[in-house]
Amino acid sequence: MSTKEILREVSEKLPPDATLADAIYELEFRQGVEQGLAELDRGEGVPLEQVKGKMAQWAGK
Repeated sequence: MSTKEILREVSEKLPPDATLADAIYELEFRQGVEQGLAELDRGEGVPLEQVKGKMAQWAGK
């Protein structure tokens, strides 16, 4: 999907009273999700058990 198509898709899904900040947030969120999925496709993901361990450390458990 081209950048222009993505912009159109996001703009069509926003409510009529959306702000420019709302549009930027949606675009950044979408980019982050797509980047994460691409990393997983390349095998760069972190195993769930490793994430759980890190979260427990961060929470002080």
